[in-house]
Amino acid sequence: MTADRPAARAAATAEQTTGERPGSAAVPLLPRPDRSTAGLRGAVALLTPHQLPELERQMEESLSLSARTGSLAPLTQFLDAWAVTVEIARIPSAASRLREAEYTARAVRPDDPAWRTAMQEIQDLHDAARESLGLG
Repeated sequence: MTADRPAARAAATAEQTTGERPGSAAVPLLPRPDRSTAGLRGAVALLTPHQLPELERQMEESLSLSARTGSLAPLTQFLDAWAVTVEIARIPSAASRLREAEYTARAVRPDDPAWRTAMQEIQDLHDAARESLGLG
């Protein structure tokens, strides 16, 4: 399956179910991937390829920690964190809001009210993504 097919299928489905036209900022660029290393890696490769090295580093770290401790918790935390990242990235309006808030948070001092507003926006986006994924 090519990279274009999932995006086209998602856009067509979104238009049928929401009335949104493909290209709308609210229509997901891709269907939600499986919450697996392969599913998340594939989505990151398509949506935010510049984040692949960080995903790979964190995945290796979580697998090593899981092996050392005999616990799946580090791997589960990795999958949850990257599922949230992908959930935000696959919706253009959410990704744009996140980029804008992150820029503001870096550009202003923490005592500036704009910093607090930006940090709240980042938290709200992550909370909404966690909720839509059923991560509570």
